[in-house]
Amino acid sequence: MKTYLAPVREIEKKWYVVDAKDKILGRLASEIAFRLRGKHKPTFSPFIDNGDFIIVTNAEHIRLTGAKWDDKVYYRHTGYMGGLKETTAKEMLTKHPTNLILEAVKGMLPKNKMGRAQLKKLKVYTGTEHPHEAQQPEELTI
Repeated sequence: MKTYLAPVREIEKKWYVVDAKDKILGRLASEIAFRLRGKHKPTFSPFIDNGDFIIVTNAEHIRLTGAKWDDKVYYRHTGYMGGLKETTAKEMLTKHPTNLILEAVKGMLPKNKMGRAQLKKLKVYTGTEHPHEAQQPEELTI
C-alpha cells in the first residue's frame, strides 16, 4: 500500500480567526502551531506545507499562569560584546503584545525553512480588527 501525497496545487489552505482573550498562552500556541503545520488534516506530510492561515486577535488580553509574568524572561542579542538583552513577559506585554504569541508559536515549529514559511502564515493583532476580511476567515474556537 502506498502513502497518498497531495499535490501542492491541490492543497486547500483555509483562513481561521482565533480570539486570544483570556486564553492561556501555551495552550493557545500549541493549538496554533498544530494548525499551522497542517497536522489536523488527513493529508499531513512533514515535508509539505499544507497548514492553514491563522489570524489571532486580542493579543493584549492573553493570560499566563502562576508567576510567569515576572519570572518568564525573553533573551535577545545585539551582536556586540555584552549585548545580551533581557525582557520579562510583563514588559513584553506592554511594549509588543503580539510578540508573546509569535515567540511561543515560533518555538513550537520546526527550526528550518519549513518552520519559517509556516510562521509567515500566522497573523497576530491587538484589538478585534484585522485587515483580512477579504479572505473570509472562519471562527476557530480553542
